[in-house]
Amino acid sequence: MSASLNIPERLRRLRSHAWLRTLVAEHHLRVEDLIWPLFVQEGEGLSTPIEGLPGVVRLSIDRLVEAAKEAASLGIPAIALFPVVPVEKKSDDAREAVNPDNLVHRAIRAVKKAVPEIGVIGDVALDPYTTHGHDGLIDSDGDIANDATVAVLAKQAVALAQAGCDIVAPSDMMDGRVAAIRAELDAHGLAKTVILSYAAKYASAFYGPFRAAVGSKKSVPLDKRTYQMNPANYREALREVALDVAEGADMVMVKPGLLYLDVLSRVKDSCDLPVFAYHVSGEYAMLKAAASAGMLDEKAATLETLLAFKRAGADAILTYAARDVARWLQSK
Repeated sequence: MSASLNIPERLRRLRSHAWLRTLVAEHHLRVEDLIWPLFVQEGEGLSTPIEGLPGVVRLSIDRLVEAAKEAASLGIPAIALFPVVPVEKKSDDAREAVNPDNLVHRAIRAVKKAVPEIGVIGDVALDPYTTHGHDGLIDSDGDIANDATVAVLAKQAVALAQAGCDIVAPSDMMDGRVAAIRAELDAHGLAKTVILSYAAKYASAFYGPFRAAVGSKKSVPLDKRTYQMNPANYREALREVALDVAEGADMVMVKPGLLYLDVLSRVKDSCDLPVFAYHVSGEYAMLKAAASAGMLDEKAATLETLLAFKRAGADAILTYAARDVARWLQSK
Protein backbone atom coordinates (compact mmCIF):
# COMPACT_ATOMS: atom_id res chain seq x y z
CA MET A 1 0.00 0.00 0.00
CA SER A 2 1.33 3.45 -0.91
CA ALA A 3 1.92 6.16 1.67
CA SER A 4 -1.02 8.32 2.68
CA LEU A 5 -1.51 11.56 0.81
CA ASN A 6 -1.15 14.78 2.72
CA ILE A 7 -4.63 16.15 1.97
CA PRO A 8 -5.97 18.91 4.25
CA GLU A 9 -9.59 18.20 3.33
CA ARG A 10 -11.08 14.77 2.68
CA LEU A 11 -14.67 15.30 1.55
CA ARG A 12 -15.34 11.57 1.47
CA ARG A 13 -15.37 11.58 5.30
CA LEU A 14 -18.84 13.15 5.21
CA ARG A 15 -20.07 10.45 2.82
CA SER A 16 -18.94 7.45 4.85
CA HIS A 17 -22.26 6.54 6.57
CA ALA A 18 -25.90 6.80 5.55
CA TRP A 19 -26.81 8.66 8.75
CA LEU A 20 -23.98 11.13 8.18
CA ARG A 21 -24.97 11.75 4.56
CA THR A 22 -28.49 12.50 5.76
CA LEU A 23 -27.24 14.75 8.53
CA VAL A 24 -25.20 16.97 6.21
CA ALA A 25 -27.55 16.90 3.20
CA GLU A 26 -28.10 20.40 1.83
CA HIS A 27 -31.58 19.72 0.48
CA HIS A 28 -34.35 17.30 1.39
CA LEU A 29 -37.40 15.97 -0.45
CA ARG A 30 -40.45 15.65 1.81
CA VAL A 31 -44.00 14.43 1.32
CA GLU A 32 -45.06 17.97 2.23
CA ASP A 33 -43.36 19.21 -0.96
CA LEU A 34 -45.69 17.24 -3.25
CA ILE A 35 -48.83 18.20 -5.14
CA TRP A 36 -50.73 15.42 -6.91
CA PRO A 37 -52.35 16.31 -10.28
CA LEU A 38 -55.55 14.37 -10.85
CA PHE A 39 -57.86 14.06 -13.87
CA VAL A 40 -61.61 14.02 -13.29
CA GLN A 41 -64.21 12.67 -15.72
CA GLU A 42 -67.98 12.30 -15.83
CA GLY A 43 -69.55 9.04 -14.70
CA GLU A 44 -69.52 6.87 -11.62
CA GLY A 45 -67.15 4.18 -10.41
CA LEU A 46 -64.70 4.94 -13.21
CA SER A 47 -60.92 4.73 -13.19
CA THR A 48 -59.78 4.90 -16.81
CA PRO A 49 -56.09 4.36 -17.67
CA ILE A 50 -54.49 7.09 -19.76
CA GLU A 51 -52.45 6.01 -22.76
CA GLY A 52 -48.97 7.48 -22.55
CA LEU A 53 -49.13 8.07 -18.79
CA PRO A 54 -48.55 4.73 -17.05
CA GLY A 55 -50.06 4.64 -13.58
CA VAL A 56 -52.23 7.72 -14.21
CA VAL A 57 -56.00 7.47 -14.62
CA ARG A 58 -59.07 9.56 -15.28
CA LEU A 59 -61.35 9.35 -12.24
CA SER A 60 -65.06 9.85 -11.82
CA ILE A 61 -65.92 12.14 -8.92
CA ASP A 62 -66.57 9.31 -6.46
CA ARG A 63 -63.18 7.76 -7.24
CA LEU A 64 -61.58 11.20 -7.11
CA VAL A 65 -62.82 11.60 -3.55
CA GLU A 66 -61.17 8.27 -2.68
CA ALA A 67 -57.91 9.49 -4.20
CA ALA A 68 -58.12 12.74 -2.21
CA LYS A 69 -58.60 10.73 0.99
CA GLU A 70 -55.56 8.63 0.13
CA ALA A 71 -53.51 11.75 -0.57
CA ALA A 72 -54.45 13.19 2.81
CA SER A 73 -53.62 9.93 4.57
CA LEU A 74 -50.17 9.95 2.94
CA GLY A 75 -49.53 13.53 4.03
CA ILE A 76 -49.74 15.06 0.54
CA PRO A 77 -50.95 18.60 1.28
CA ALA A 78 -52.74 19.42 -1.98
CA ILE A 79 -54.17 18.04 -5.21
CA ALA A 80 -54.52 19.82 -8.55
CA LEU A 81 -57.64 19.06 -10.59
CA PHE A 82 -57.90 18.88 -14.37
CA PRO A 83 -61.28 18.15 -16.01
CA VAL A 84 -61.93 15.88 -18.98
CA VAL A 85 -64.76 17.90 -20.49
CA PRO A 86 -67.26 15.99 -22.65
CA VAL A 87 -67.02 16.96 -26.31
CA GLU A 88 -70.64 18.11 -26.42
CA LYS A 89 -69.92 20.70 -23.73
CA LYS A 90 -66.98 22.29 -25.53
CA SER A 91 -67.56 25.52 -27.45
CA ASP A 92 -65.65 28.26 -29.22
CA ASP A 93 -66.33 30.64 -26.31
CA ALA A 94 -65.59 28.08 -23.54
CA ARG A 95 -68.86 28.93 -21.78
CA GLU A 96 -68.79 25.66 -19.80
CA ALA A 97 -65.73 26.94 -17.90
CA VAL A 98 -67.93 29.34 -15.92
CA ASN A 99 -70.89 26.99 -15.44
CA PRO A 100 -71.24 26.73 -11.63
CA ASP A 101 -72.38 23.13 -11.97
CA ASN A 102 -69.73 21.93 -14.39
CA LEU A 103 -67.62 18.82 -13.83
CA VAL A 104 -64.70 20.39 -12.00
CA HIS A 105 -66.90 22.52 -9.73
CA ARG A 106 -68.89 19.47 -8.68
CA ALA A 107 -65.63 17.64 -8.10
CA ILE A 108 -64.25 20.44 -5.92
CA ARG A 109 -67.38 20.52 -3.78
CA ALA A 110 -67.30 16.74 -3.33
CA VAL A 111 -63.62 16.71 -2.36
CA LYS A 112 -63.90 19.61 0.08
CA LYS A 113 -66.94 18.03 1.73
CA ALA A 114 -65.24 14.66 2.16
CA VAL A 115 -61.65 15.81 2.78
CA PRO A 116 -61.81 19.42 4.01
CA GLU A 117 -58.21 19.36 5.21
CA ILE A 118 -56.66 18.87 1.77
CA GLY A 119 -55.81 21.81 -0.44
CA VAL A 120 -57.47 21.97 -3.86
CA ILE A 121 -55.84 23.75 -6.80
CA GLY A 122 -58.00 24.64 -9.78
CA ASP A 123 -56.61 25.18 -13.27
CA VAL A 124 -57.63 28.53 -14.75
CA ALA A 125 -57.41 27.83 -18.47
CA LEU A 126 -59.83 27.46 -21.35
CA ASP A 127 -58.20 24.68 -23.39
CA PRO A 128 -60.26 21.84 -21.83
CA TYR A 129 -63.43 23.78 -22.70
CA THR A 130 -62.74 25.04 -26.23
CA THR A 131 -63.57 23.15 -29.40
CA HIS A 132 -60.22 24.22 -30.86
CA GLY A 133 -58.09 23.13 -27.89
CA HIS A 134 -56.38 26.49 -27.32
CA ASP A 135 -55.97 28.36 -24.04
CA GLY A 136 -57.87 31.40 -25.26
CA LEU A 137 -60.67 32.70 -27.44
CA ILE A 138 -59.96 33.11 -31.15
CA ASP A 139 -60.75 36.48 -32.74
CA SER A 140 -61.95 37.30 -36.26
CA ASP A 141 -58.34 37.45 -37.48
CA GLY A 142 -57.71 33.88 -36.34
CA ASP A 143 -55.49 34.90 -33.44
CA ILE A 144 -55.84 34.41 -29.68
CA ALA A 145 -57.74 37.42 -28.32
CA ASN A 146 -55.75 38.26 -25.20
CA ASP A 147 -58.05 40.73 -23.44
CA ALA A 148 -61.30 38.92 -24.25
CA THR A 149 -59.73 35.70 -22.96
CA VAL A 150 -58.62 37.39 -19.74
CA ALA A 151 -62.19 38.50 -19.06
CA VAL A 152 -63.37 34.87 -19.22
CA LEU A 153 -60.44 33.63 -17.14
CA ALA A 154 -61.29 36.07 -14.36
CA LYS A 155 -64.86 34.76 -14.27
CA GLN A 156 -63.59 31.18 -14.33
CA ALA A 157 -61.33 31.89 -11.34
CA VAL A 158 -64.29 33.28 -9.39
CA ALA A 159 -66.39 30.22 -10.23
CA LEU A 160 -63.61 27.89 -9.06
CA ALA A 161 -63.19 29.81 -5.80
CA GLN A 162 -66.93 29.88 -5.17
CA ALA A 163 -67.01 26.09 -5.61
CA GLY A 164 -64.46 25.81 -2.79
CA CYS A 165 -61.14 25.90 -4.59
CA ASP A 166 -58.34 27.10 -2.28
CA ILE A 167 -55.86 28.06 -5.00
CA VAL A 168 -56.59 29.20 -8.53
CA ALA A 169 -53.77 28.60 -10.98
CA PRO A 170 -53.86 30.51 -14.28
CA SER A 171 -51.88 28.45 -16.79
CA ASP A 172 -52.85 30.25 -19.99
CA MET A 173 -49.98 32.77 -20.34
CA MET A 174 -52.23 35.66 -21.38
CA ASP A 175 -50.86 39.11 -20.57
CA GLY A 176 -52.48 40.81 -17.58
CA ARG A 177 -54.51 37.87 -16.36
CA VAL A 178 -53.20 37.83 -12.78
CA ALA A 179 -54.27 41.44 -12.13
CA ALA A 180 -57.71 40.80 -13.65
CA ILE A 181 -58.20 37.62 -11.61
CA ARG A 182 -57.11 39.29 -8.37
CA ALA A 183 -59.48 42.20 -8.97
CA GLU A 184 -62.40 39.91 -9.80
CA LEU A 185 -61.78 37.66 -6.80
CA ASP A 186 -61.58 40.63 -4.44
CA ALA A 187 -64.72 42.17 -5.93
CA HIS A 188 -66.60 38.96 -5.12
CA GLY A 189 -65.41 38.77 -1.51
CA LEU A 190 -62.82 36.10 -2.30
CA ALA A 191 -59.72 37.93 -1.09
CA LYS A 192 -58.50 34.80 0.73
CA THR A 193 -58.24 32.80 -2.48
CA VAL A 194 -54.60 32.21 -3.39
CA ILE A 195 -53.28 32.79 -6.92
CA LEU A 196 -50.60 30.39 -8.12
CA SER A 197 -49.48 31.81 -11.43
CA TYR A 198 -47.91 29.68 -14.13
CA ALA A 199 -45.61 32.65 -14.59
CA ALA A 200 -43.03 30.95 -16.81
CA LYS A 201 -44.82 28.36 -18.92
CA TYR A 202 -42.86 27.32 -21.97
CA ALA A 203 -44.15 26.14 -25.34
CA SER A 204 -42.82 22.66 -24.69
CA ALA A 205 -42.87 19.40 -26.61
CA PHE A 206 -43.31 17.60 -23.28
CA TYR A 207 -47.04 18.34 -22.76
CA GLY A 208 -48.29 15.74 -25.23
CA PRO A 209 -49.53 13.08 -22.78
CA PHE A 210 -51.37 15.72 -20.72
CA ARG A 211 -53.20 17.10 -23.76
CA ALA A 212 -54.27 13.59 -24.68
CA ALA A 213 -55.43 13.01 -21.10
CA VAL A 214 -57.78 16.01 -21.04
CA GLY A 215 -58.70 15.85 -24.72
CA SER A 216 -57.35 19.30 -25.59
CA LYS A 217 -55.31 18.52 -28.67
CA LYS A 218 -55.42 21.46 -31.09
CA SER A 219 -57.95 21.24 -33.91
CA VAL A 220 -57.02 24.55 -35.60
CA PRO A 221 -53.56 25.45 -36.95
CA LEU A 222 -52.83 28.13 -34.35
CA ASP A 223 -49.43 27.98 -32.76
CA LYS A 224 -49.26 27.92 -28.94
CA ARG A 225 -45.85 29.54 -29.28
CA THR A 226 -47.71 32.84 -29.82
CA TYR A 227 -48.62 32.86 -26.12
CA GLN A 228 -46.43 30.30 -24.34
CA MET A 229 -42.76 31.11 -23.81
CA ASN A 230 -39.87 30.45 -26.17
CA PRO A 231 -37.66 27.64 -24.76
CA ALA A 232 -34.63 29.70 -25.79
CA ASN A 233 -35.33 32.45 -23.23
CA TYR A 234 -34.72 32.78 -19.51
CA ARG A 235 -34.51 36.58 -19.07
CA GLU A 236 -38.04 36.77 -20.42
CA ALA A 237 -39.10 34.37 -17.66
CA LEU A 238 -37.80 36.81 -15.06
CA ARG A 239 -39.85 39.59 -16.68
CA GLU A 240 -42.97 37.38 -16.64
CA VAL A 241 -42.43 36.56 -12.99
CA ALA A 242 -41.87 40.20 -12.03
CA LEU A 243 -45.08 41.25 -13.80
CA ASP A 244 -47.14 38.54 -12.10
CA VAL A 245 -45.71 39.43 -8.70
CA ALA A 246 -46.61 43.09 -9.30
CA GLU A 247 -50.12 42.08 -10.39
CA GLY A 248 -50.82 40.20 -7.15
CA ALA A 249 -49.71 36.59 -7.57
CA ASP A 250 -49.14 34.79 -4.27
CA MET A 251 -46.97 32.03 -5.74
CA VAL A 252 -45.35 31.43 -9.12
CA MET A 253 -44.67 28.35 -11.21
CA VAL A 254 -42.07 27.23 -13.74
CA LYS A 255 -43.35 24.69 -16.28
CA PRO A 256 -41.88 22.31 -17.40
CA GLY A 257 -39.57 21.69 -14.50
CA LEU A 258 -36.87 19.16 -15.28
CA LEU A 259 -35.73 20.70 -18.56
CA TYR A 260 -35.82 24.20 -17.06
CA LEU A 261 -33.92 23.83 -13.80
CA ASP A 262 -31.75 26.81 -14.77
CA VAL A 263 -34.88 28.96 -15.12
CA LEU A 264 -36.25 27.62 -11.85
CA SER A 265 -33.04 28.57 -10.06
CA ARG A 266 -32.98 32.08 -11.52
CA VAL A 267 -36.64 32.64 -10.70
CA LYS A 268 -36.07 31.51 -7.11
CA ASP A 269 -33.20 33.97 -6.79
CA SER A 270 -35.20 36.81 -8.35
CA CYS A 271 -38.35 36.87 -6.22
CA ASP A 272 -39.43 36.38 -2.63
CA LEU A 273 -42.59 34.40 -3.38
CA PRO A 274 -42.89 30.63 -3.10
CA VAL A 275 -41.79 29.04 -6.38
CA PHE A 276 -43.35 25.81 -7.65
CA ALA A 277 -42.24 23.50 -10.45
CA TYR A 278 -44.30 21.14 -12.61
CA HIS A 279 -42.83 17.72 -13.36
CA VAL A 280 -44.84 17.54 -16.56
CA SER A 281 -46.41 14.58 -18.29
CA GLY A 282 -43.66 14.04 -20.86
CA GLU A 283 -40.93 14.17 -18.21
CA TYR A 284 -42.86 11.70 -16.04
CA ALA A 285 -43.56 9.42 -19.01
CA MET A 286 -39.87 9.29 -19.97
CA LEU A 287 -38.94 7.98 -16.53
CA LYS A 288 -41.72 5.39 -16.63
CA ALA A 289 -40.70 4.23 -20.11
CA ALA A 290 -37.03 3.92 -19.18
CA ALA A 291 -37.90 2.05 -16.00
CA SER A 292 -40.25 -0.34 -17.79
CA ALA A 293 -37.46 -1.10 -20.29
CA GLY A 294 -35.11 -1.96 -17.43
CA MET A 295 -32.86 1.03 -18.14
CA LEU A 296 -33.45 2.80 -14.83
CA ASP A 297 -34.43 2.03 -11.26
CA GLU A 298 -37.77 3.88 -11.18
CA LYS A 299 -37.74 4.71 -7.48
CA ALA A 300 -34.13 5.92 -7.41
CA ALA A 301 -34.45 7.90 -10.65
CA THR A 302 -37.73 9.55 -9.64
CA LEU A 303 -36.48 10.55 -6.20
CA GLU A 304 -33.28 11.94 -7.73
CA THR A 305 -35.31 13.91 -10.28
CA LEU A 306 -37.53 15.51 -7.66
CA LEU A 307 -34.56 16.25 -5.41
CA ALA A 308 -33.07 18.13 -8.38
CA PHE A 309 -36.18 20.32 -8.37
CA LYS A 310 -35.64 21.07 -4.70
CA ARG A 311 -31.96 21.80 -5.22
CA ALA A 312 -32.81 24.24 -8.01
CA GLY A 313 -35.17 26.12 -5.69
CA ALA A 314 -38.64 24.58 -5.90
CA ASP A 315 -40.72 25.01 -2.75
CA ALA A 316 -43.27 22.48 -4.05
CA ILE A 317 -43.53 20.12 -6.99
CA LEU A 318 -46.52 19.02 -9.03
CA THR A 319 -45.85 15.44 -10.10
CA TYR A 320 -47.93 12.51 -11.29
CA ALA A 321 -45.63 10.36 -9.18
CA ALA A 322 -46.74 12.08 -5.95
CA ARG A 323 -48.53 9.06 -4.49
CA ASP A 324 -45.66 6.68 -5.22
CA VAL A 325 -43.10 9.17 -3.93
CA ALA A 326 -45.08 9.71 -0.73
CA ARG A 327 -45.15 5.97 -0.14
CA TRP A 328 -41.41 5.64 -0.84
CA LEU A 329 -40.55 8.52 1.50
CA GLN A 330 -42.72 7.12 4.29
CA SER A 331 -41.21 3.64 3.98
CA LYS A 332 -37.74 5.18 3.93
